[in-house]
Amino acid sequence: MKLIDGKTISEEIKKEIASEVASLIDKGYRAPHMAAILVGHDGASETYIASKERNCRAVGMTSSLYRYEENISEKELLEVISFLNQDEEVDGFIIQLPLPKHINVDRVIAAVSPDKDIDGFHPVNMGRLALGEDAFVPATPCGIMELLKRAGIETAGKKCVVLGRSNIVGTPMALLMSRNNPHANATVTICHSKTKNLKEEALQADILVAALGKPGFVTADMVKEGAVVVDVGIHRIEDSGKPSGYRIVGDVDYDKVAPKCAAITPVPGGVGPMTIAALLMNTMKAYRKRVKIQ
Repeated sequence: MKLIDGKTISEEIKKEIASEVASLIDKGYRAPHMAAILVGHDGASETYIASKERNCRAVGMTSSLYRYEENISEKELLEVISFLNQDEEVDGFIIQLPLPKHINVDRVIAAVSPDKDIDGFHPVNMGRLALGEDAFVPATPCGIMELLKRAGIETAGKKCVVLGRSNIVGTPMALLMSRNNPHANATVTICHSKTKNLKEEALQADILVAALGKPGFVTADMVKEGAVVVDVGIHRIEDSGKPSGYRIVGDVDYDKVAPKCAAITPVPGGVGPMTIAALLMNTMKAYRKRVKIQ
């Protein structure tokens, strides 16, 4: 069984980005600039934003955070987005989800300039992705594709089953895996809460992507011998035996499933680090489009 080490691979990507940023600064160009909007004090969001800022600094990027209380109005938030759209020094930005219930998430996402939409959630980027055109791809599926490529996982002609159909992971993941390129070319099935015989579908997978958001959902009897398993889930489970009082688990029952696999991503240390790496990659992509590099 091969462990697909997202932490190590993400560090490789960050070193490549840091080298490119340093070279550009040496040539007199400004540093790439990623911004983020954070509304409220959700614990998971705070952790993700802190990691984003830390990783931006590590590769030499400029990082800005626009922080607001939960009572910010939708109108005020849209004004902040408009400001960032027009700021020539900002190459790309994200709006950390979830947002308070009084704010229409779809309207907020649609207000972001598609050229600065490094989260890849704007309808224009989603449409470009569906059509196979150049687009900003949502960070998690983008990171998974890079992870599979760099880990040497063969995908062409393989049966890929994606558990989950969200716009953030499942649907874009299925589109990317079916693309006509050397690091995709898989035959893809999407499964979800209404799928009949989900276990039987999962058992057909050469590559199984678990993105249902349910801890330990994928059990050993759902995975065939020699499959590659990508676990997108991340959950805190109470554990009095841990100093923190909890442990981190994924959507896969790792201890039982791993022995059956040809390769598997751990949680933590698998897909998570690649999501941040992909966000940095998208920022570099936005930067290159905006800055005329000789």
